[in-house]
Amino acid sequence: MSYCSAIETMTGDRKALHKAYHDNHYGFPIHDDNELFGRLIMEINQAGLSWETILKKEEAFRKAYHNFNIKKVAAYTEKDRERLLNDAGIIRNRLKVNAAIENAKTIVALQKEFGSFEKWLESHHPKTKEEWVKLFKKTFRFTGGEIVNEFLQSIGYLPGAHADGCVILKKIQKTKPLWMQKK
Repeated sequence: MSYCSAIETMTGDRKALHKAYHDNHYGFPIHDDNELFGRLIMEINQAGLSWETILKKEEAFRKAYHNFNIKKVAAYTEKDRERLLNDAGIIRNRLKVNAAIENAKTIVALQKEFGSFEKWLESHHPKTKEEWVKLFKKTFRFTGGEIVNEFLQSIGYLPGAHADGCVILKKIQKTKPLWMQKK
């Protein structure tokens, strides 16, 4: 069995942490809007940091952001914002915290218009990375090129999450809906 080279070169606890994400989450389609939102929060918070830092803090993010419940986060008050900025378990960056709250509000509006965040994504597929970045920058906060690329790779909308020979890539391809496979 062959894996992506980054995983093969890691050792110990670091390898276990990354391999669990690589083998079970990275590149797999997500059909739950709250989980999609959670992945977007994690990708936004990764900006300027290592993915390993974010993986280690995932449970703290889940707790701090009410298990990524979009409606709850969209209703956050200034008190919630301050709570997040004082939570040592997450990344305490005002721009990233504000982005999570404002993006939740945006997703609530998209859900009303399209039925779900996932359906909004589907309605725009396929696009090039550049087209996705332009759309995300127009729609969401704190979503530059690398954040958008990693978010969309991590949920299977853009290629590149895994090397061509990686056994997990084959597993992912079996889970993708037909409409994603043909485009």
